[in-house]
Amino acid sequence: MTHRIVVLGAGYAGANAAGRLAKRLHPADTEIVLVNADAEFVERVRMHQLAAGQDLKVRKLTDVFAKTGVQVRIARVNAVDAERKIVDTDGGDIAYDTLVYALGSAAHGVPEHAYDIAGKQSALRLRARLAELGAGAAVLVVGGGLTGIEAATEIAEARPDLDVSLATRGEFGSWLSDKAHGYLRKAFDRLGITVHEGVDGREIPADVTVWTAGFAVHPIAAATTLEVSPTGQIVVDETMRSVSHPDVYAVGDAAFAVGGSGSLLRMSCASGVPTAHLAADAIAARLTGRAIPENKIGYTGQCISLGRNDAMVQWVTPDDQPKPSVLTGKVAVRVKELICKSAAWSISHPTVLAPSRRRRISTAGAELAQGSNAALSHD
Repeated sequence: MTHRIVVLGAGYAGANAAGRLAKRLHPADTEIVLVNADAEFVERVRMHQLAAGQDLKVRKLTDVFAKTGVQVRIARVNAVDAERKIVDTDGGDIAYDTLVYALGSAAHGVPEHAYDIAGKQSALRLRARLAELGAGAAVLVVGGGLTGIEAATEIAEARPDLDVSLATRGEFGSWLSDKAHGYLRKAFDRLGITVHEGVDGREIPADVTVWTAGFAVHPIAAATTLEVSPTGQIVVDETMRSVSHPDVYAVGDAAFAVGGSGSLLRMSCASGVPTAHLAADAIAARLTGRAIPENKIGYTGQCISLGRNDAMVQWVTPDDQPKPSVLTGKVAVRVKELICKSAAWSISHPTVLAPSRRRRISTAGAELAQGSNAALSHD
């Protein structure tokens, strides 16, 4: 009997999971279905570039997964019935044996008339609005995290005629090392970006407001019988497997997960890809009766673009704490660009980096994969 694995979402996490599963499992007894609302892969780490007027490479999912064995279905997910093991989409119901939930996150709490860059369409709306602005118009970016920093610097560099500012509740760049913090301040001064710190309820006039103050996961998981965290993320074990439903895995922003050090993973591409790889390997191991992989997920750095001509890489510990050292300038630009291109390349070549041997599913493995959290024995 064919074992159907349905992957919801084709962002960095979902697309990597689908491709890796296709490389791991034999197509004779496995069916892999990738469901996504958009027909193209959205390079989310570049949404600030898209909003600032740059064009991004188009990657159609049907082209990406051609000849891989992965079935691409362009449909919007409406609901998941975790008891009946059915996904309700606007293209019809899809039954699954194993589900990989990778629907990701979106901008949270965006006020009326504000713009966000959490997705392609919202970034394009901001792009169109910025194009309408004349010299001297005020653009306010709300949120002092990585997204806010990259949005403010990208817009200020692309449109030096605009009055760009950033507002944050706390101290600007407080999580960075002293060296990185100082470099960030100088970059903002060079680009003419005003920073408003400690903002809480104060009105700041602007012609355009860009909201980057937080992300929230899609509410679909919270509406199921799956165990979720207060944030709506699916609570998973060390292999990205739901603690309440052993036939469901969650990866990327949708997962409430810890890394190899035991620290909670943050919403990011840096978490999405490794959680996808781990989940895919764990699913394949359980289905084929092999050893369960160990969770070794950890961080090495936070790459922050400061426009197209400047950047910095804050080196961090595996549990994401800043180290004193930081890479800056042109070298950091090249490192950041290499990482972004590598992430996109992994999407465009979904089965290249995964182990090449496709293994057959065992009867015992299929039963255990759906009914128990116990690890399988080694060969």
